[in-house]
Amino acid sequence: MTAVNADPSGGIAIPSLRERRNAALAGRRLGNSAAVGSEPGPLFYGILLVVTALVSLGLVMVLSASSIVSVNNGGSAFTMFLKQLMWAFFGVIVAVGTYRMPYRAWQRLNKPMLAVVIGLNLLPFTPLGITVNGARAWVEMGPIRFQPSELLKFALIIYLTNNLGRRQRELTDFKRTFQPAVIAWVIAAGIAMAQSDLGAAIVLSGIAFTVLYMAGCPVRWIGATALAAMVVGLGYILTSASRVSRWTAFMDIEGNREHTSYQVWQSMLSISNGGTLGVGPGAGTSKWGYVPLAHSDFIFTVIAEEFGLVGSTLVIGGFFALTFLGFVVAMRAPDYSGALLAAGITVWFAVQAVINIGGVVGAMPVTGLTLPLISYGGSSLLITLGAAGLLLNIARKVS
Repeated sequence: MTAVNADPSGGIAIPSLRERRNAALAGRRLGNSAAVGSEPGPLFYGILLVVTALVSLGLVMVLSASSIVSVNNGGSAFTMFLKQLMWAFFGVIVAVGTYRMPYRAWQRLNKPMLAVVIGLNLLPFTPLGITVNGARAWVEMGPIRFQPSELLKFALIIYLTNNLGRRQRELTDFKRTFQPAVIAWVIAAGIAMAQSDLGAAIVLSGIAFTVLYMAGCPVRWIGATALAAMVVGLGYILTSASRVSRWTAFMDIEGNREHTSYQVWQSMLSISNGGTLGVGPGAGTSKWGYVPLAHSDFIFTVIAEEFGLVGSTLVIGGFFALTFLGFVVAMRAPDYSGALLAAGITVWFAVQAVINIGGVVGAMPVTGLTLPLISYGGSSLLITLGAAGLLLNIARKVS
């Protein structure tokens, strides 16, 4: 039976993260199912508003940033925008599906889903795979090109939350709970690294460690595993001179502006050109070939140049709001499975946004990760909208 605490006023006391962890380690159930409302509350509408705003802005910026590239490739100025609009349409359909389908049903599919997704992530190593920006993480089948590692993030969250959510009383049993979760994460992150996509491996690691911590696994196990992951990641970078130069270029952007930091240097010039209010929608110069991939990985550069500090702040604020609301949903979720799902999805969006924006402004290495919900890319937009629908699924159960 689920235990619910009442505050002095007679309302429902929402368990804190510490209380959830302590309850999990003690083998007890702690939740607030009695607080679940029949109608979506402010958290639901807050997340819906932020996601809608980010996707809408992304469509506008993809149109602005991709028009020149589309024309140079012999197409219409609207070619890439129309593709993104199509993927947004299908993404909304997927989001509606993940929103309406009970998230426990997704968790029952965790093992076959993870197995199928791992199989799809082996396709880049076949003749169907292609290399984009140094990462062999893409599959091309006729007119369709997709990045299966995006699915890997979703499948890993589903697997981890099912594995840990069902075994609340066994979280201190290393072999029963922690070991299977770590094995799944190692396989997922290992595939991403084999594809030369260390950015995806970092996001997958952030998801795994957050879910493990929120589930209540012993911190010493998580800390030891995280330390081992850092050592392996560092060793992976040091095995290649090109990786070393790429991951250290941000330390001296001006000195490397003619080669490894060219893209970031041009990005910084464009951002500074935006000033406070920006040069105006469509008037930016970064998309004219000065900043490669301005429509995808470096779309934040176009936003900063055309809408200035104000626009940049709104985008960063949007991701901050999404992160905050997502963690509030995780704290107030009616059960552990919902809490872990909400936390995993929130960390996915937050970590990927931080890495992308950090690389664009020169504060971090450039990893090739897209800006969630905004950057050009059908696979990314489709899967992140599906994840957003699942987050809304949990949020509607929170008062």
